[in-house]
Amino acid sequence: NAAPALPSYLGHVLTDNRHGLMVNVQASTSGGTAERDVAAQMLADVAGPGKRVTVGADKAYDTRGFVKACRDIHVTPHVAQNTKRVGGSAIDARTTRHTGYEVSQRKRKRIEQCFGWGKVIGPMRQVMVQGLAKVDQLMTLTMAAYNLTRLRTLAQVRPQCA
Repeated sequence: NAAPALPSYLGHVLTDNRHGLMVNVQASTSGGTAERDVAAQMLADVAGPGKRVTVGADKAYDTRGFVKACRDIHVTPHVAQNTKRVGGSAIDARTTRHTGYEVSQRKRKRIEQCFGWGKVIGPMRQVMVQGLAKVDQLMTLTMAAYNLTRLRTLAQVRPQCA
């Protein structure tokens, strides 16, 4: 019997909330904390002094380590609260009371659109390359193509100049 294929790479994408465009794309090897570690690194690339940056994420990112890493780089973590975890959520009322938190929670679902497009239209359902560098390149090219389709859609929404 053949052994089942096991995922060994993860794809990470950072989008902007306003237009749903990819801002940063990266592949990594899978591991227990890889999602949060890479997310913090990608956020550090776009955050800077004087810039107000927020990040919307699901319950998997509601850990004290990720929330602290975000705050250390001046990123406001708008992650979904995981109240059923032992010790409770790392996100408290100083974050959830703002209307921006609710907006981030609604907009974070856009990230699933790019992954869905990459799997249905693009070649991401079953990656046919080996090695982290090649998977990263394939992921970057696929998400760049998705950005082009988003730009086409956004251009149609914008009024035409006379």
